[in-house]
Amino acid sequence: MEIVERLLKGDVKALSRLITYIDDGKPEALKAIAELYPYTGKAHIVGFTGAPGVGKSSLINLLIKELRKRGKTVGVVCVDPSSPFTQGAFLGDRIRMVDLSLDDGVFIRSMGSRGSLGGPSRSTRDVVKVLDAFGKDYVIVETVGSGQVDMDIVQVAHTVVIVLAPGLGDSIQALKAGIMEIGDIFVVNKADREDADKTLYEIREMLDLKPVEDGWVPPIIKTTVVDGRGVEELLQAVEQRMEYLKKNNLLVLKMKQMMEAEIMNILKLKLASRVSDLEKTDGVLTEAVAQVGAKQMDPYTAAEKILAKINLKKAV
Repeated sequence: MEIVERLLKGDVKALSRLITYIDDGKPEALKAIAELYPYTGKAHIVGFTGAPGVGKSSLINLLIKELRKRGKTVGVVCVDPSSPFTQGAFLGDRIRMVDLSLDDGVFIRSMGSRGSLGGPSRSTRDVVKVLDAFGKDYVIVETVGSGQVDMDIVQVAHTVVIVLAPGLGDSIQALKAGIMEIGDIFVVNKADREDADKTLYEIREMLDLKPVEDGWVPPIIKTTVVDGRGVEELLQAVEQRMEYLKKNNLLVLKMKQMMEAEIMNILKLKLASRVSDLEKTDGVLTEAVAQVGAKQMDPYTAAEKILAKINLKKAV
């Protein structure tokens, strides 16, 4: 495909157009991704998540500037809330990074969450692949942050950064198991606030209770966006995380887990689409709901009957 050839040669317009195809769900996007896939696997994918108001976008903005000082190219995918009318992104995160828009080494794209509660949708995953194939050294994915930490980011990123801030209720979230399981690096942003040390202490207490599975002990870093304090230390931690994965042969395992999760997600989408098609032609779901409602059948048996009517070869 011409768009693939142009993209591999560094054509930014081709990159933008393909991402638009992906966002619009056009069939040619999948063909392009299939051609680009052999060129993926080189970028360090870093996920940023945390509740709204903790300063993720401003922190990422400073981190990108630090990366650019070191000559690294960066792709950014900002998962913004979707418009209920157009399903497009509100672009709030992208606006905060507007001062990077003239940097040729940085490409920023906002994606609508489209019902995914802050997490990476299928289109987000595909855009990450395209930015990787385009040759970006780092691809940063920022989730919406819907009050709870988004768990799916661990299926997309090599390194997950959890951003918290004092005084926003994040200390309570830090006590929840999910956030402790997926975080590779913890950041206490807005560290100039007086209760920053208290938040840091609470995170450290919870990490002490967490079993160390791969030997990596998540660092806790205090940052202040106003003066950039802690940003260089954050970048060092991100680099050390990747070095650790490579040195201990954990990167291959991580990639395998990410690919398995993606294949399973695609299968679920394909299966749901097939059921939807059957509902339009045969009303299988309507019939199943009626039988379950009448207590003539339990939900598990109903699901099995629907599956029996699906041509699974076509589903995948």
